Amino acid sequence: MSRTQLELHIDFTRCEGRGLCTELLPELLVRDDWGYPVGRGGRDVPVPTALAEAAKDAVDLCPVQALLLRRVSRA
Repeated sequence: MSRTQLELHIDFTRCEGRGLCTELLPELLVRDDWGYPVGRGGRDVPVPTALAEAAKDAVDLCPVQALLLRRVSRA
């Protein structure tokens, strides 16, 4: 049985390393040595239900639209 979960995708071709997303989602994102966001779980970060609203805010507030929130099926 599969279930649907939110996933946060970071588009590094758009990102300018401003860091707003890491401030809004410190539970999911950290900054690398150059200031770019890195998912604590990799490039595509699973978003727990409790952080869904914060993830939506991060996507909406990203000045260069480098974040994408999508639903994925997980086994």
